[in-house]
Amino acid sequence: MTDRKKVTLPSLMRKMADGSPITMITCYDYAMADLVEKAGIDIVLVGDSLGMTMLGYAGTLPVTMDDMIRHTQGVRRGSPMSWLIGDMPYMSYQPSVESAIRNAGRFMAETGCDAVKLEGGAEMADRMAGITRAGIPVMGHLGLTPQSVSALGGFRVQGKDAAHARKIVDDARALEEAGAFSILLEMVPDRVCALITERSSIPIISLGSGPQAHGQLLIFHDMFGLYPRFKPKMAKVFGNAGEVILNGLKQYVAEVTGRQFPQPEHWFGIDDGQMDELKRSLGE
Repeated sequence: MTDRKKVTLPSLMRKMADGSPITMITCYDYAMADLVEKAGIDIVLVGDSLGMTMLGYAGTLPVTMDDMIRHTQGVRRGSPMSWLIGDMPYMSYQPSVESAIRNAGRFMAETGCDAVKLEGGAEMADRMAGITRAGIPVMGHLGLTPQSVSALGGFRVQGKDAAHARKIVDDARALEEAGAFSILLEMVPDRVCALITERSSIPIISLGSGPQAHGQLLIFHDMFGLYPRFKPKMAKVFGNAGEVILNGLKQYVAEVTGRQFPQPEHWFGIDDGQMDELKRSLGE
Protein backbone atom coordinates (compact mmCIF):
# COMPACT_ATOMS: atom_id res chain seq x y z
CA MET A 1 0.00 0.00 0.00
CA THR A 2 2.48 2.58 -1.19
CA ASP A 3 -0.15 5.32 -1.35
CA ARG A 4 -1.27 4.79 2.23
CA LYS A 5 -1.53 7.91 4.36
CA LYS A 6 -0.15 8.06 7.89
CA VAL A 7 -2.75 7.12 10.48
CA THR A 8 -3.14 9.98 12.97
CA LEU A 9 -5.20 10.63 16.04
CA PRO A 10 -7.55 12.95 14.09
CA SER A 11 -8.07 10.25 11.45
CA LEU A 12 -8.91 7.71 14.17
CA MET A 13 -11.38 10.15 15.72
CA ARG A 14 -12.98 10.65 12.30
CA LYS A 15 -13.44 6.90 11.92
CA MET A 16 -15.09 6.80 15.34
CA ALA A 17 -17.38 9.71 14.46
CA ASP A 18 -18.30 8.12 11.12
CA GLY A 19 -19.09 4.78 12.73
CA SER A 20 -16.34 3.06 10.73
CA PRO A 21 -14.78 0.22 12.79
CA ILE A 22 -11.13 0.68 13.77
CA THR A 23 -8.75 -2.24 13.15
CA MET A 24 -6.03 -2.98 15.70
CA ILE A 25 -3.53 -5.81 16.03
CA THR A 26 -0.53 -6.70 18.14
CA CYS A 27 2.77 -7.16 16.33
CA TYR A 28 6.28 -7.76 17.58
CA ASP A 29 8.83 -7.80 14.74
CA TYR A 30 9.78 -6.24 11.41
CA ALA A 31 8.74 -9.11 9.10
CA MET A 32 5.22 -9.37 10.48
CA ALA A 33 4.91 -5.58 10.71
CA ASP A 34 5.60 -5.37 6.98
CA LEU A 35 2.59 -7.64 6.36
CA VAL A 36 0.44 -5.67 8.79
CA GLU A 37 1.37 -2.47 6.96
CA LYS A 38 0.45 -3.95 3.58
CA ALA A 39 -2.91 -5.09 4.99
CA GLY A 40 -3.73 -1.52 6.06
CA ILE A 41 -4.29 -2.07 9.79
CA ASP A 42 -5.10 1.20 11.59
CA ILE A 43 -3.46 0.65 14.99
CA VAL A 44 -0.51 -1.60 15.81
CA LEU A 45 0.24 -2.41 19.45
CA VAL A 46 3.62 -3.78 20.40
CA GLY A 47 2.21 -5.53 23.45
CA ASP A 48 4.10 -6.80 26.44
CA SER A 49 2.44 -10.07 25.48
CA LEU A 50 5.67 -10.50 23.51
CA GLY A 51 6.95 -11.93 26.77
CA MET A 52 4.82 -14.99 26.01
CA THR A 53 4.64 -15.03 22.22
CA MET A 54 8.25 -14.09 21.44
CA LEU A 55 10.28 -14.81 24.58
CA GLY A 56 8.49 -17.88 25.96
CA TYR A 57 7.70 -16.56 29.44
CA ALA A 58 4.58 -17.73 31.24
CA GLY A 59 3.36 -14.13 31.55
CA THR A 60 4.19 -10.49 30.91
CA LEU A 61 5.93 -9.52 34.16
CA PRO A 62 9.54 -10.37 33.13
CA VAL A 63 9.38 -8.05 30.11
CA THR A 64 11.69 -5.02 30.39
CA MET A 65 11.76 -1.57 28.83
CA ASP A 66 14.76 -2.68 26.77
CA ASP A 67 12.73 -5.65 25.44
CA MET A 68 9.85 -3.38 24.50
CA ILE A 69 12.01 -0.75 22.87
CA ARG A 70 13.96 -3.20 20.70
CA HIS A 71 10.79 -4.88 19.40
CA THR A 72 8.96 -1.59 18.89
CA GLN A 73 11.85 -0.21 16.85
CA GLY A 74 11.57 -3.17 14.50
CA VAL A 75 7.81 -2.83 14.17
CA ARG A 76 8.09 0.89 13.43
CA ARG A 77 10.49 0.14 10.57
CA GLY A 78 8.07 -2.43 9.17
CA SER A 79 4.91 -0.36 9.61
CA PRO A 80 5.72 3.33 9.22
CA MET A 81 2.16 4.47 8.44
CA SER A 82 0.15 2.79 11.22
CA TRP A 83 -0.68 4.44 14.55
CA LEU A 84 1.92 2.61 16.64
CA ILE A 85 1.46 2.09 20.38
CA GLY A 86 4.18 0.90 22.75
CA ASP A 87 3.01 -1.09 25.76
CA MET A 88 4.50 0.18 29.02
CA PRO A 89 5.94 -2.90 30.79
CA TYR A 90 5.50 -3.90 34.40
CA MET A 91 6.84 -1.38 36.92
CA SER A 92 7.81 1.15 34.26
CA TYR A 93 4.95 3.43 35.36
CA GLN A 94 3.40 2.04 38.55
CA PRO A 95 5.96 3.42 41.05
CA SER A 96 5.32 7.13 40.41
CA VAL A 97 4.11 9.78 37.99
CA GLU A 98 7.75 10.75 37.43
CA SER A 99 8.76 7.22 36.41
CA ALA A 100 5.72 7.00 34.14
CA ILE A 101 6.61 10.23 32.32
CA ARG A 102 10.29 9.36 32.06
CA ASN A 103 9.70 5.89 30.62
CA ALA A 104 6.92 7.03 28.29
CA GLY A 105 9.26 9.73 26.99
CA ARG A 106 12.01 7.18 26.45
CA PHE A 107 9.57 4.98 24.54
CA MET A 108 8.59 7.80 22.20
CA ALA A 109 12.14 9.10 21.67
CA GLU A 110 13.84 5.76 21.04
CA THR A 111 11.19 3.98 18.96
CA GLY A 112 9.25 6.62 17.04
CA CYS A 113 5.95 5.21 18.31
CA ASP A 114 2.86 7.44 18.28
CA ALA A 115 1.53 6.63 21.75
CA VAL A 116 1.95 4.40 24.79
CA LYS A 117 -0.45 2.14 26.67
CA LEU A 118 -0.73 1.45 30.38
CA GLU A 119 -2.94 -0.81 32.47
CA GLY A 120 -5.16 0.14 35.37
CA GLY A 121 -8.13 2.32 36.25
CA ALA A 122 -8.66 5.24 38.59
CA GLU A 123 -5.56 4.30 40.59
CA MET A 124 -3.46 5.03 37.47
CA ALA A 125 -5.29 8.21 36.46
CA ASP A 126 -2.55 10.46 37.84
CA ARG A 127 0.05 8.58 35.72
CA MET A 128 -2.23 8.94 32.71
CA ALA A 129 -2.65 12.66 33.36
CA GLY A 130 1.08 13.19 33.88
CA ILE A 131 2.02 11.49 30.63
CA THR A 132 -0.63 13.36 28.63
CA ARG A 133 0.50 16.68 30.14
CA ALA A 134 3.95 15.84 28.80
CA GLY A 135 2.41 15.74 25.32
CA ILE A 136 2.35 11.96 24.90
CA PRO A 137 -0.89 10.24 23.81
CA VAL A 138 -1.88 7.39 26.14
CA MET A 139 -4.25 4.44 25.71
CA GLY A 140 -5.86 2.99 28.82
CA HIS A 141 -6.42 -0.74 29.41
CA LEU A 142 -9.22 -2.13 31.58
CA GLY A 143 -10.82 -5.51 32.28
CA LEU A 144 -8.32 -8.34 32.16
CA THR A 145 -5.03 -6.54 32.74
CA PRO A 146 -2.27 -9.17 32.44
CA GLN A 147 0.22 -7.29 34.65
CA SER A 148 -2.29 -7.68 37.50
CA VAL A 149 -3.40 -11.19 36.64
CA SER A 150 -2.43 -12.61 40.05
CA ALA A 151 -4.62 -10.08 41.85
CA LEU A 152 -7.46 -10.74 39.38
CA GLY A 153 -7.43 -14.47 40.05
CA GLY A 154 -6.12 -15.58 36.67
CA PHE A 155 -6.99 -15.06 33.02
CA ARG A 156 -10.74 -14.71 33.33
CA VAL A 157 -13.58 -12.42 32.29
CA GLN A 158 -13.81 -9.24 34.37
CA GLY A 159 -17.00 -7.37 35.31
CA LYS A 160 -19.46 -10.26 35.31
CA ASP A 161 -21.29 -8.99 38.40
CA ALA A 162 -22.82 -5.55 38.82
CA ALA A 163 -20.30 -4.28 41.38
CA HIS A 164 -17.24 -5.17 39.34
CA ALA A 165 -18.89 -3.94 36.14
CA ARG A 166 -19.60 -0.59 37.84
CA LYS A 167 -15.91 -0.37 38.79
CA ILE A 168 -14.88 -0.81 35.16
CA VAL A 169 -17.42 1.81 34.02
CA ASP A 170 -16.13 4.27 36.64
CA ASP A 171 -12.52 3.49 35.75
CA ALA A 172 -13.20 4.18 32.07
CA ARG A 173 -14.64 7.58 32.97
CA ALA A 174 -11.63 8.34 35.19
CA LEU A 175 -9.16 7.47 32.43
CA GLU A 176 -11.03 9.54 29.88
CA GLU A 177 -11.07 12.51 32.25
CA ALA A 178 -7.33 12.01 32.84
CA GLY A 179 -6.68 12.42 29.12
CA ALA A 180 -6.68 8.94 27.58
CA PHE A 181 -7.08 9.12 23.80
CA SER A 182 -8.56 5.60 23.75
CA ILE A 183 -9.32 2.68 26.06
CA LEU A 184 -8.85 -1.04 25.44
CA LEU A 185 -11.40 -3.30 27.12
CA GLU A 186 -10.11 -6.86 27.44
CA MET A 187 -12.45 -9.73 28.32
CA VAL A 188 -15.28 -7.52 29.58
CA PRO A 189 -18.92 -8.65 29.05
CA ASP A 190 -20.32 -7.36 25.77
CA ARG A 191 -23.12 -5.29 27.29
CA VAL A 192 -20.74 -3.64 29.73
CA CYS A 193 -18.46 -2.78 26.81
CA ALA A 194 -21.46 -1.40 24.89
CA LEU A 195 -22.45 0.74 27.88
CA ILE A 196 -18.96 2.22 28.15
CA THR A 197 -18.82 2.79 24.40
CA GLU A 198 -22.14 4.67 24.42
CA ARG A 199 -20.91 6.98 27.17
CA SER A 200 -17.45 7.61 25.76
CA SER A 201 -16.16 10.43 23.57
CA ILE A 202 -12.94 8.53 22.76
CA PRO A 203 -12.44 5.27 20.81
CA ILE A 204 -13.17 2.12 22.79
CA ILE A 205 -11.39 -0.98 21.49
CA SER A 206 -12.61 -4.50 22.24
CA LEU A 207 -10.49 -7.56 22.88
CA GLY A 208 -13.03 -10.30 23.50
CA SER A 209 -15.53 -7.70 24.72
CA GLY A 210 -18.11 -7.81 21.95
CA PRO A 211 -18.96 -6.04 18.70
CA GLN A 212 -20.29 -2.72 20.00
CA ALA A 213 -16.91 -1.05 20.59
CA HIS A 214 -15.45 1.42 18.11
CA GLY A 215 -12.79 -1.09 17.09
CA GLN A 216 -11.41 -4.59 17.53
CA LEU A 217 -8.02 -5.96 18.61
CA LEU A 218 -6.57 -9.42 18.11
CA ILE A 219 -3.20 -10.91 19.03
CA PHE A 220 -1.20 -11.70 15.88
CA HIS A 221 0.01 -15.08 17.11
CA ASP A 222 -3.52 -16.12 18.10
CA MET A 223 -4.86 -15.17 14.66
CA PHE A 224 -2.43 -17.40 12.80
CA GLY A 225 -1.94 -20.40 15.08
CA LEU A 226 1.54 -19.36 16.16
CA TYR A 227 1.17 -19.63 19.95
CA PRO A 228 1.06 -23.28 21.01
CA ARG A 229 0.26 -23.04 24.73
CA PHE A 230 -3.42 -22.12 24.49
CA LYS A 231 -6.05 -20.59 22.21
CA PRO A 232 -8.15 -17.86 23.84
CA LYS A 233 -11.89 -17.92 23.20
CA MET A 234 -11.83 -14.44 21.65
CA ALA A 235 -9.25 -15.43 19.05
CA LYS A 236 -10.37 -16.34 15.55
CA VAL A 237 -7.78 -18.20 13.49
CA PHE A 238 -7.74 -16.42 10.13
CA GLY A 239 -5.04 -18.69 8.75
CA ASN A 240 -3.16 -21.56 10.36
CA ALA A 241 0.35 -20.39 9.59
CA GLY A 242 1.68 -22.43 12.49
CA GLU A 243 0.56 -25.67 10.82
CA VAL A 244 1.97 -24.58 7.45
CA ILE A 245 5.34 -23.74 9.01
CA LEU A 246 5.44 -26.99 11.00
CA ASN A 247 4.70 -29.07 7.90
CA GLY A 248 7.42 -27.18 6.01
CA LEU A 249 9.94 -27.86 8.76
CA LYS A 250 9.05 -31.57 8.77
CA GLN A 251 9.51 -31.69 5.01
CA TYR A 252 12.88 -29.96 5.36
CA VAL A 253 14.04 -32.57 7.88
CA ALA A 254 12.85 -35.38 5.62
CA GLU A 255 14.55 -33.98 2.50
CA VAL A 256 17.88 -33.32 4.19
CA THR A 257 17.85 -36.72 5.86
CA GLY A 258 16.92 -38.37 2.56
CA ARG A 259 19.56 -36.37 0.65
CA GLN A 260 16.90 -34.75 -1.53
CA PHE A 261 17.95 -31.25 -0.46
CA PRO A 262 19.91 -29.35 -1.60
CA GLN A 263 19.69 -29.70 -5.37
CA PRO A 264 22.13 -27.98 -7.81
CA GLU A 265 19.91 -24.89 -8.03
CA HIS A 266 20.38 -24.37 -4.29
CA TRP A 267 24.19 -24.08 -4.14
CA PHE A 268 27.05 -22.12 -5.69
CA GLY A 269 29.92 -23.48 -7.77
CA ILE A 270 33.44 -22.51 -8.83
CA ASP A 271 35.05 -22.50 -12.29
CA ASP A 272 36.95 -25.74 -13.08
CA GLY A 273 40.13 -23.83 -13.88
CA GLN A 274 39.99 -21.93 -10.61
CA MET A 275 39.40 -25.15 -8.71
CA ASP A 276 42.43 -26.79 -10.40
CA GLU A 277 44.56 -23.79 -9.48
CA LEU A 278 43.36 -24.00 -5.88
CA LYS A 279 44.31 -27.68 -5.69
CA ARG A 280 47.76 -27.00 -7.20
CA SER A 281 48.35 -24.27 -4.58
CA LEU A 282 47.53 -26.84 -1.92
CA GLY A 283 49.95 -29.37 -3.42
CA GLU A 284 47.26 -31.77 -4.51
